Amino acid sequence: MRKSRFTEEQIVGILQEYAAGAKVSELCRKHGMSDATLYKWKSRYGGMQVSELRRLKDLEAENAELKRLLADAMLDNAGLKGLLAKNS
Repeated sequence: MRKSRFTEEQIVGILQEYAAGAKVSELCRKHGMSDATLYKWKSRYGGMQVSELRRLKDLEAENAELKRLLADAMLDNAGLKGLLAKNS
């Protein structure tokens, strides 16, 4: 997954500026991003604080690692079942 140019603090700060009434076009020009990025952040992180955003990122990373481990275990399991079927 591609790493964001913006830190969690910056994302929350930009969203707080937006909530305070700053215009979207000015915010995007000031921070060098697209309108779509701002609206995507708003839908995903709207109303969050920096600590909550960090916790969300940590949970997403942990979830991805667990999914990868599960996929490896399932692959090993399928391979063992295949070997047992050949030997029987």
